[in-house]
Amino acid sequence: MAAVAAAAPVALPAALAGWWEHVNGSPAWQDGIFWALAALYGIIAASSFIQVARIQHRVPQYGWTTQKVFQLLNFVVNAARCSVFAFRRQVQLVNPQIFQHVILDLPGLAFFTTYAMLALFWAEISYQARGRDTDGLRSGFYIINGVIYAIQVLLWVLLWLNPNPSMLILSKLFIAGLSFSAALGFLLYGGRLFLMLKRFPIESKGRQQKLSEVGKVAAICSFCFLARCVMMCFDAFDKEADLDVLYHPILNFFYYLLVEIFPSALVLFILRRIPSKLPLSQYHPLSSG
Repeated sequence: MAAVAAAAPVALPAALAGWWEHVNGSPAWQDGIFWALAALYGIIAASSFIQVARIQHRVPQYGWTTQKVFQLLNFVVNAARCSVFAFRRQVQLVNPQIFQHVILDLPGLAFFTTYAMLALFWAEISYQARGRDTDGLRSGFYIINGVIYAIQVLLWVLLWLNPNPSMLILSKLFIAGLSFSAALGFLLYGGRLFLMLKRFPIESKGRQQKLSEVGKVAAICSFCFLARCVMMCFDAFDKEADLDVLYHPILNFFYYLLVEIFPSALVLFILRRIPSKLPLSQYHPLSSG
């Protein structure tokens, strides 16, 4: 009886391990999880598109503001992810294999660009508050993104010409380093703007709400990019953490839920306010005289 009691705790991990293998190897579970991810991404994409339409309807005279561009890019990124997971089996059959990497990696790069716009926006506010020129920030943002995409294209070409494990590891480590840099950017510019707002007078209009927005968004984005960095490092060196294969659906579900879906949903909820409608200018009729 003592031997049976001692062996009892081992049964649960074994059962969980068996369940994990069963789910990962089951085509029905794979399809179900990938369709669930597609549905979640589709909901976020639809929410972003609705926000763009609302902003355009409310203040069409503002043009393409940072808020509108951010929401539009969010729509594009999440619609792309939705399509990838909806057709995940077809993506796995794409040849040559390098195009699979492009299809799976490109939305991640676009996600970086989308949320880097928030850090750029915060940096511009900080610079303007100090009376400094902001033109260099925006041009620097374009240059940095151009360099990042150029490096990624070069890595794809090298992986195509020399498809060995070391090149694949290098490509994933590049994404990990990019994610770590993004997390630092949010901590730096979000923290700087938070401290600046904290020094404003208490009676300043919207101060408390803006403090809450900046603090929450900076924390969420820093966490999601740090989590992406850690997971990409595991993905690079551990085959059991490979996200680019069909037979790791559970890992895919928790990874994308943690680093993209959940953070995107929270940020969109926090930044759900849209500009107020401008009042019509008062009309003063001319006197008959």
